[in-house]
Amino acid sequence: MPAVPRLKERYMQQVAPALQKELGVKSRMAVPGITKIVVSVGIGAASADPKLLESAAVELAQITGQKPLVCRARKSIANFRLRKGMPIGLKVTLRADRMWEFYDRLVNITIPRIRDLRGFSADGFDGKGNYTLGLPDQLVFPEVDYTKVEHLHGMNITIVTNAKGDEGARRLLEELGFPFARK
Repeated sequence: MPAVPRLKERYMQQVAPALQKELGVKSRMAVPGITKIVVSVGIGAASADPKLLESAAVELAQITGQKPLVCRARKSIANFRLRKGMPIGLKVTLRADRMWEFYDRLVNITIPRIRDLRGFSADGFDGKGNYTLGLPDQLVFPEVDYTKVEHLHGMNITIVTNAKGDEGARRLLEELGFPFARK
């Protein structure tokens, strides 16, 4: 039987009971939890140079441990020299153990490597309990070999929770070690 990720175990044994008591939730199943994490990379220049998309796909696979899905344009936009069906980005949806392991690496290894970071803004919530943060480049991840990087690109990471609102999701992420900026 495979080992349970350490953050998932901590959530089950410490965080969930504490949140249940703090939020006044009666049922253990109603306690906020993370359902999935979506990592997406937009590469607008991929229409001109397809090698950018391939190198970004390799880097995203190294970061997440899962092969990314190629996102294509839904409609043509002449001003951007974009045709319907052209590849414009990549995304990976992480669930279950891979999600917990990625979140653990993100909070404990990757985010501390970001220079001059005083925490992320709490304005990244969407009103439904999901949090999105943007990273300026992929070099903050230790999995990426910076000598082989051809093109820097940022990425968006969306943490999807089953919380009813932003405050429950914020408390969940704080308990799981996410660094929010102090007001």
